[in-house]
Amino acid sequence: MGIKEILVFLILFGANLLQAITGFAGTLISMPPTMKLIGVDEAKALLNAIAQISSLMIVITGFRHINWKEFFKMFVLMVAGMERYFQIARCFRDEDLRADRQPEFTQLDMEMSFMEVDEILELMEGLIHHIFKGALGKDIQIPFQRLTWDDAMDRFGSDKPDLRFGMELKNVSEAVQGCTFQVFNNVIANGGQVKCINVKGYADIPRRQLDELVKFCGIYGAKGMAWLQFPAEGGVKSSIAKFFSDENIEAFKKAAEAEAGDLLLFVADKPSVVAASLGALRIEMAKRRGLIDPDKLAFTWVVDFPMFEYNEEEKRYVAMHHPFTAPRDEDLPLLLTNPGKVYAKAYDMVLNGTEIGGGSIRIHRRDVQKKVFEAIGLSDEEAQEKFGFMMNAFEYGAPPHGGLAFGLDRLIMIMAQRDSIRDVIAFPKTQSASDLMTQAPNDVDEKQLRELHIKTSLLMKKDKEDK
Repeated sequence: MGIKEILVFLILFGANLLQAITGFAGTLISMPPTMKLIGVDEAKALLNAIAQISSLMIVITGFRHINWKEFFKMFVLMVAGMERYFQIARCFRDEDLRADRQPEFTQLDMEMSFMEVDEILELMEGLIHHIFKGALGKDIQIPFQRLTWDDAMDRFGSDKPDLRFGMELKNVSEAVQGCTFQVFNNVIANGGQVKCINVKGYADIPRRQLDELVKFCGIYGAKGMAWLQFPAEGGVKSSIAKFFSDENIEAFKKAAEAEAGDLLLFVADKPSVVAASLGALRIEMAKRRGLIDPDKLAFTWVVDFPMFEYNEEEKRYVAMHHPFTAPRDEDLPLLLTNPGKVYAKAYDMVLNGTEIGGGSIRIHRRDVQKKVFEAIGLSDEEAQEKFGFMMNAFEYGAPPHGGLAFGLDRLIMIMAQRDSIRDVIAFPKTQSASDLMTQAPNDVDEKQLRELHIKTSLLMKKDKEDK
C-alpha cells in the first residue's frame, strides 16, 4: 500500500468518524481531498460504495426501529403527486350476478390531478368517440347529454336511463285532486306520489296481460298497478274510472299527453318504489312494443348524485357510492345539519340504459373528509383506525383530483350487441360465481393453508377438539 492509499484511508476514516459523531459531513469532507489524490471518477465510485455499505448496515442494525408507517405515507404522497394515473386492472367484486355483471371483470381506471368535473367529462367523451370511430366506424355525437340524478329518477325511474325511446314517467299527483279513489289519496297524504307512463297505441291490451303487469310491478315493491284505457272509438275503460270526474280524466290525458288508442299505467307509492317499478315497467313495455332500436347509441351523463342515502335498518345515513367522493362546494354547510340534501361531484356515463363508466371528484381535504365520516356515523377513533394513513397524508397536502373507471367487458358487450356479458368474457362464472373449468372456489387442503399462513375457523375448531 503506497502513501497515496494510506492518505485516502486516513481521510475516509476521519470523515466517517466525524459523521458518526455529528450525523453528517462524511462525504462532504472526504470528497475534495480524495478527488485530488486518486481522481474524480475513482473517488466517486469509492465514496458511493462506502455510502451504500454504510446505509445497508444502518438498516440492518436498526431494522426493528424503522417506522414503516412513515414509508407508507411517502408512498401516499408519491401517488398524490402523480398528475396522471392510468391502469388496466383485473377486478373482483362480491356482487349479485346479472346479465351485465360478473364477479371478475376488467376495468380501465383513470385518476387525474387538478381537473374539474367538466374537464373529465370532456376528456372521457373524446376517448369514447375515438373508440367507437376506430372500432365500429361510428361517428357518435359529442358532447353527450347531461341529466342530474334527480331529473333521471323523476323522468325515467332509473339512474341509468335508456334514452333510445320516450315513454317518460309523468307525475299526476295534482291531477287526482278531488277524486274519490282513496288508494291514490292516501298515498299522497302520506308523502307519496302518483305517476304513470303512456303506452301509445296499446289501449286494446287484453285484461290477462294487465294482470301480469300488476304482478310485474310487485317484483319492485309496488303494492298494485292501476290503468286507464282510451279506446280508439273514444271514451275510457277501467275498473277505477268511476272514482274520477271528467276533470280528473282530462287532467290525466293532458299530463300524460294521452289520446285515443293509448294506455296509461299508474303506480302510487313512496318515490323510491314508484321509480323502481315504473322504471322497470317502462323498459318492459318498450320491449313489447318494439320501441328499442338495437343499432342506436344513446349516450348520456348522469351527474350530481346524492351524497348519502338513509339506511332504514341501521337508522343512519350511508354513502351512496363511497365516503371519499367530494360533496358539491355549495352543499358543504349541510354535511352535518342536513346530509340528505347534500349532492356529490359524482357522475356516470350511461349507454343504452347501461352504466359503462363511473367516477367522481375525490375529497382532498382532511376537514371535509372528517365531516363526511361524521355524517355517516363514523367516530374519530374508527376513522383513524381504518383510514388514519389517508387522513395523515392530507396534512401534507394532496392536490384536487378526480377520475373515472370504465368496465371494459360491459362496454364491449354493448359494442358487440350482446345481451349477456358472459358472451365477451373468457371463462365466465356461473350464476353461483363458480368456474366451470376449475370448479373454483373449491376446497383447499391443510398443507396449502399452512404454506400461506392461513388458518380458517374450521381448522381452529379442529385444533381445539384435538386438544
